[in-house]
Amino acid sequence: MKSLKLILAVVFAVMGVSAMAQEINYDDPKYAVWGENANERRDNMLNNQFLKEAVDNKNFSAASKYLKVLLDKCPAASQNIYTNGAKLYKNMINAADTDEAKKVYIDSLMYLYDVRLQAFATHKKYGKDYILNRKAREFYSFYPDDREGIRKIFKEAVEASNEMKGKYDLELVSIYFSELCTDYMNDEIGAEELISAYDAYSPAFDGVEDEEEVNLKNQFDSAFGQSGAASCENLEALFAKKLEAAPEDEALLGQAVTLMSRANCESDFFFATAEKYYSVKPSSETALFLAQGFQNRGEFEKAMKYLSEALATEQDAAEKEKLYVRIGLISIQSKNYAEAVKAANEVKAINAENGYAYFILGQCYAASANCSELKCQACYWAAYDVMNKAVALLASEPAIQESAKKLAASFRSAFPTKEECFFNELQENSAYTVKHGFANGVSTTVRFR
Repeated sequence: MKSLKLILAVVFAVMGVSAMAQEINYDDPKYAVWGENANERRDNMLNNQFLKEAVDNKNFSAASKYLKVLLDKCPAASQNIYTNGAKLYKNMINAADTDEAKKVYIDSLMYLYDVRLQAFATHKKYGKDYILNRKAREFYSFYPDDREGIRKIFKEAVEASNEMKGKYDLELVSIYFSELCTDYMNDEIGAEELISAYDAYSPAFDGVEDEEEVNLKNQFDSAFGQSGAASCENLEALFAKKLEAAPEDEALLGQAVTLMSRANCESDFFFATAEKYYSVKPSSETALFLAQGFQNRGEFEKAMKYLSEALATEQDAAEKEKLYVRIGLISIQSKNYAEAVKAANEVKAINAENGYAYFILGQCYAASANCSELKCQACYWAAYDVMNKAVALLASEPAIQESAKKLAASFRSAFPTKEECFFNELQENSAYTVKHGFANGVSTTVRFR
């Protein structure tokens, strides 16, 4: 049935071309791409039609013959030759019954792209950049283990996009760079090559605002950060040279701070860069970077300085919430419990479901249990209550939640004894209002150790 369809298609095509031949002057120079003379041009235009019909009918043998003639006689005649040729080889690849045959057809497909590149490299819409882009994606799909080949063809495609359009194809750059990161993690390339590629292509993402392009930029930066090549030592070597040449470049400073903070850098260079960026572009995000870093170094005054400055200008409630949380945590670490309580209450006022508020308050209440009298020990009841609430609200922060659980257990173990409660005429499970320290005025329940 398929043979009959092809025969009929050929007959109709011949009839169509015969009718056309009476109207078309094949000696016209505009048909020169199809052959050296009128007869050859007519035959090749017919062959082009036969190629499409043969591919559509999956007559691969006939299609291969038509394709060979067209590539030999008129490779620059039409883009359709390559569109149908690619369909032919992909069908043959899928139908191949041996690995050897499959490889032959894949190589033929790659060769087809090479011939197309010679014929249409300068085409405005489907030129060098388009052809190499398609070839790179096809190569990757058929030869995923040929890492060197993938790097080579993708680099060619990426550079062609810039050559032809005056700017890089960001999607292609993101794919290529992701593969480089994979190769680095598998010891296929060194850190120097990956950092060099990052240095070369990261400027292509500067100033992007379109949502899709911003996502590609994030993918690009995340791949670099997660590769392991973005060590503090490597990043410092990369950015020290660039910032020496452009110390006031806001975008460059921001890029350095973002990547080095992801790598948990704590070098003097990182802090100097982050402080410089904050001076150029103050923001809550940068203040939090700096505060975290200075907190880790035990420089609490510096950490609080940046948080306070950010709070003075920040209008967004969600950003204020983050700043107050950090202030509370730093105040706990520096044993400034009064400031910690104040910060925790600010967090609660913004978002009563923020578990950090109760995590901070619990530690402040427990710090008030600073004597052996029951009024001091009762602070553990209030501390236990709020720390349990913190546990319930910190499910998305497993490490902090685990700390909250341990603290709650330690508070419970420090409850007053049964004898102490009886001596103070307190019954188990009765209501009690704390009258001491940072928990003063907090309502809780009497419980025995």
